[in-house]
Amino acid sequence: MSKIVVDSLTKQFGETVALDDVSFEVPEGEFVIILGVSGSGKSTLLRSMCGLTSPSEGQILFGDEPITAPRPEIAMIFQQHNIIGDMSAYSNALSGGVHRNGLLTSILQLQDKEEKHRALEALDTVGLLDEAEKKARRMSGGQQQRVGIARALVQQSDVLLADEPVASLDPGSAQDVMRYLRAASEDRGLSTFCSLHQVNIARKFGHRFIGLRNGKKVFDGYRDDLTIDAVDKIYGDIDTEGMFVGSSGDPKEKEVKA
Repeated sequence: MSKIVVDSLTKQFGETVALDDVSFEVPEGEFVIILGVSGSGKSTLLRSMCGLTSPSEGQILFGDEPITAPRPEIAMIFQQHNIIGDMSAYSNALSGGVHRNGLLTSILQLQDKEEKHRALEALDTVGLLDEAEKKARRMSGGQQQRVGIARALVQQSDVLLADEPVASLDPGSAQDVMRYLRAASEDRGLSTFCSLHQVNIARKFGHRFIGLRNGKKVFDGYRDDLTIDAVDKIYGDIDTEGMFVGSSGDPKEKEVKA
């Protein structure tokens, strides 16, 4: 049985159609990258999948149940980290279990030993165990995003959503974050959906790819299927910082096929 089923999903904001009759199924444990430019519907799709946005039409199923509100089985990693700068990496990670422990217990850090071990294990998973007591505001952007991943892992979800997690990072930090995100997903058997606009990073770390353009699904396939023609369908004539790989004869084309 598919872990996530998106069935004829449409979302309108006034006269703007953000998602237009999008459908796909993803089995348990698959690592999926959602590709598209800004405004293509990637964030709206992920926010719908985690219950933060209600569909105008269609539905999203988790197992056999429709997603109508946020639920602990589905964790979200945001582009801007959403971590607390004056708290340590450890405290931020530990807060991922607030749905189990309650707000007061989380604020006072009265969690049991198992919960605290879970936070340290998550930091170890993203390579930050040695930085556990460091204030988040003193960490680099890439490290802060990895703290966000650790917090999501402490939530102990079945599905992990990451909305443009590397958009504001330099190339080296971006690859570090994606490497840890994929490793965490594989180690824990999570169904993971990560939105990106950089094709080359997507190809390096993705397993399956879903392309959105103007709210419509225009591509659904695997690495070998992500040819120059497929990239054209997703990005059109855009040629910005590796988001689009050029037409035949452009040396960038080789990067997409590598």
